[in-house]
Amino acid sequence: MVHKAHPPARPVRAFRFDEHIVRRCDVVVVGGGAAALCAAISARRSGASVLMLESAPKALRGGNARHSRNFRIMHDGPTPFIQGRYDADDVRSDLRRVTGGRMDDVVADRLIGESAGIVGWLSENGVRFQDAGDGNLPYSRKTAFFHGGGKALVNALYETAARLGVDIRYDSEVYWLDLGEGLAPSVTVRCLDGEQVLSAGAVVAASGGFQANGDWLRECWGAVADQIVTRGTPHATGTVLKGLLDLGAAPVGDAGCGHMVAVDARSPRFDGGIVTRLDGLAQGVVVDRDGRRFADEGSDIGPTRFSVWGDRVARCAEGLAFSIFDSVIERRFRPSIFPAIRAGSVGELAVALGIAPKALEQTVGAYNAAIRSGGGLPDWRTEGLDPPKSRQAAPIAVPPFGAYPVRAGLTSTQLGVRVDERARVLDRCGIPMDGIFAAGVIMAPNVIGRGYLAGIAMTIGAVFGRIAGREAAAHARR
Repeated sequence: MVHKAHPPARPVRAFRFDEHIVRRCDVVVVGGGAAALCAAISARRSGASVLMLESAPKALRGGNARHSRNFRIMHDGPTPFIQGRYDADDVRSDLRRVTGGRMDDVVADRLIGESAGIVGWLSENGVRFQDAGDGNLPYSRKTAFFHGGGKALVNALYETAARLGVDIRYDSEVYWLDLGEGLAPSVTVRCLDGEQVLSAGAVVAASGGFQANGDWLRECWGAVADQIVTRGTPHATGTVLKGLLDLGAAPVGDAGCGHMVAVDARSPRFDGGIVTRLDGLAQGVVVDRDGRRFADEGSDIGPTRFSVWGDRVARCAEGLAFSIFDSVIERRFRPSIFPAIRAGSVGELAVALGIAPKALEQTVGAYNAAIRSGGGLPDWRTEGLDPPKSRQAAPIAVPPFGAYPVRAGLTSTQLGVRVDERARVLDRCGIPMDGIFAAGVIMAPNVIGRGYLAGIAMTIGAVFGRIAGREAAAHARR
């Protein structure tokens, strides 16, 4: 989704500290998700002393990784964790397709190459992966799934980091940054004990985007920002991202873009995660607040359907739509975690949804009349209807009728800082900023500033977390 972009209303200050440095370590990692954990573990295994600062309390640690389930992995043949073959050319082709070719080829190639070994490295650090041949998950030749979901992954990596001696601090928000002008960089932290200035040999920024920053979203996206659900952590405010940009880091991506999916409108404002995603929008029809269809529900039935519908719903009046189906269609898709709104007739359903009954009845009636069947259900379509339904056009005719309210759920924003293949943050002249590295969503737009691929954000976080950690440790030693 693209919106008009403006600078944030409340800029983060960034300035020199000449005194009151109260602590120094080799590497400070800012963030507490998968990218930060991989950076901390990698730096520690490289011999550095490491302090990790997570702005969330311990109960909410892990960022968006808490809601994840798989990694997109390049592999030249079957492995114990992934089937088939998905070589470098395949991965590169998929990235070009979804981004329209707008990616840093050097950074993308580093990601693709190192993704081949990341499952083994994560396994060595406590993460357990699903056996590709056990039949418990659908066939996949592109992604490796891990046992227990995102929280299990996060807990395993935190346990490893603590065992290795990483100093982990929760409720610790970094809100000021200082490059040190050729000396050691430092960060200022607001924590439960007050404020501290921490000096480090190197800093790894792995604190994500600004999807939880309502003020920044409204400045960039307008009023629609207030209608969007944030699927992940409420602590992704973009403070460190904004601080780096203020210090001269080169931006990459677009502040007016975000990865969104269709979620149940009754989801919590923050942290609903993957379970709030709606699966069945392609099966029935989708209408706006006036009871009118506004898109071809059959045009996107593959893995990208979630993000396509997130963008569409965000453009609706009040950012709200409704997925409409009958009792037969409902059996074809996974239900929401919230109960469907049901009624004995289409008119009664409209009343329950706050839609004019006549409008919804006309929409459903015209849709049913336009259906042309032939072959199997996937080939059923409409004729003479605007917009058409090009596939899976099954009639909505058998009561009880049902509906789910739909909103756009924002996973992450797509503005970041430019990095090189060594995860070094670059300034606007393309020169590495001394001692500053980045991993995860804060630098992901180098590879995927538009569009999305399943599992790619986790892979970017793990691969560049590992790279940033070892590079930061090497820099600190120098």
